[in-house]
Formats: sequence, C-alpha cells, structure tokens
Amino acid sequence: MLTLAGQLRIQARANRLANHRLHGAMEALAPAEFHAPRVSFFPSLAATLNHILVVDAYYIGALHGDADLPAVYRAFVPAATLDELARRQRASDERLIAWCETLTDAGCAAMVEMDRGDHVQRDRAAHVLAHLFMHQTHHRGQVHAMLSATAVAPPQLDEFLMPSDAPLRSADMVELGWREGDVYG
Repeated sequence: MLTLAGQLRIQARANRLANHRLHGAMEALAPAEFHAPRVSFFPSLAATLNHILVVDAYYIGALHGDADLPAVYRAFVPAATLDELARRQRASDERLIAWCETLTDAGCAAMVEMDRGDHVQRDRAAHVLAHLFMHQTHHRGQVHAMLSATAVAPPQLDEFLMPSDAPLRSADMVELGWREGDVYG
C-alpha cells in the first residue's frame, strides 16, 4: 500500500526527472533565447527557471531547518546560463530527494517553520511539500509553453507518478541512476 510519505518521495523524484528532461531539451537553445523576452508571468525562460530555483531554496531550506531564510532569499543570485541553472537545480532537487528519503508518515505531520521576515509561518511538512510540488509544476508548465515559441520541442514532463508509465521513462531512469524497484518498491 502506498503511504503518504512514499507518494511524496515519488513526487520528489518526479520533480527531478521533469527538470532533467526540461533542461536537457533546452540545451539546444542559444543563450540569447534563454534570456529572450517572452509572454508569461516571468518575462523569460531564465527568469522563470530562476524563480523556481529560489523558491525551491527557500522551502527546501525550511524543511531542513536552515537559518535566516529571508536573508538567503534576498541574497539569491540568478543563474546566468542554462548550464549553471541546471547544475544548481540538480543540487536543489537532490537535496529535496535526500530529505524525502528519510520522511516517515509521522514526519509528514511534523511542523515546519518558515521565517517570512515579519512572522513565522508554520505548516505540516506534507503541506509544505504539496505546495512546493505544485509551485514547481505550475512554473515548469509556463516554461513548457514558452518553449513552444522556440525551435525546441517542449518535452513530455508527466510520465513518472504511475508505475505503469515505466517504459516511457526508462532512459531517464538509467541517466539518473535510478531503478524502478528502488522508487516504487
């Protein structure tokens, strides 16, 4: 039976796989295309992907109990290139996966403190993770749409949550060093 903690672990890996595919597809973009003005909430691929990265840093930091998150958020320096962004996002994704790998069902109910500067927000770990995964998916969807206006075909990003999709992700699983049995039990 799939537990909440197990589902959240799978979602952390789904996030990593989606970023892996998205960044891999974007390697064909010229640097100017990465920074070109586009129609979306954030006005470029670079700005949108950097927004994902900084928000990930905040929430993953909160899950880990990192200190002074508002200062970390304010000090964020956006990645200037896709290579730099992909490297930093990979490290962030791996930090999230590592945290989720130790998550238990009891840990899903643990309170996470998020320093907002003027107050401390407290929510359960499972709610923080659900919010983070929705945020990532929301903005990756915007990047996906922006790619439609380039020569890069937007990649498939949603073939990870169901075990029956295994044949559709097998190459990515090998590239990421993952095995189906380790992820799905």
